[in-house]
Amino acid sequence: MKRRLLLVSNSTLHGAGGYLGHCQQQIQEFFGEQVKRILFVPYALHDRDSYAKTAREKLQSLGYEVDSIHEAVDPVEAVRKAQGIFIGGGNTFRLLKTLYDNKLVSEIQKRVLQDGIPYMGSSAGTNVATVSINTTNDMPIVYPPTLTAMGLVPFNINPHYLDTNPDSKHMGETREQRIRQYHEEPDAPSVLGLREGSMLLVEGNRATLLGSTKARLFSRGKPATEHEPGSDLSFLLTDGV
Repeated sequence: MKRRLLLVSNSTLHGAGGYLGHCQQQIQEFFGEQVKRILFVPYALHDRDSYAKTAREKLQSLGYEVDSIHEAVDPVEAVRKAQGIFIGGGNTFRLLKTLYDNKLVSEIQKRVLQDGIPYMGSSAGTNVATVSINTTNDMPIVYPPTLTAMGLVPFNINPHYLDTNPDSKHMGETREQRIRQYHEEPDAPSVLGLREGSMLLVEGNRATLLGSTKARLFSRGKPATEHEPGSDLSFLLTDGV
């Protein structure tokens, strides 16, 4: 499999230099010098012009030109011509609905899994790269035709994963409890909880945890496990568990 993915938990990290500041080195290493133009997908936010401007300014500072898909006359053709794709964060339900509305899910799958163009996602853009958006943190402000996502990896991710605060007086479910509830359903794949500051690099059948924070892995019927930056998580790519 030719896939190359950089799946980032969050676009902005506190104290780390603004938008994409905490992962700019990984971005440059990921896209490299062969990619000259990146196709940005701003569908997760309402103000697409402003979002595209933010992404364009940052990526241009790293040496990449940016085309925003919302400016394209034919979004499908834009994906077919893309050298690399970056889908940003926002509301995951809005993002997935718009991808389906524009008939882009299968096109992106083909370009990434068959043609091998690099795909970067952040937050919601990471969610839609997985099996489904069942483990997003977002509210369903719109309804996509299905919760099934692009399946570029055979497991789910929970971006912005938050640990339980023992000092909190909040009585609602913790993030871990929510994921456990998901695994009460049959055939639910593993969920990788990416804390802010972490990201997953996938190259073919190899997956490596990058960034400055650990990740927490949840698998149905098994105890959760902690994984340090630099960990080999390739086993998740075989069957998603």
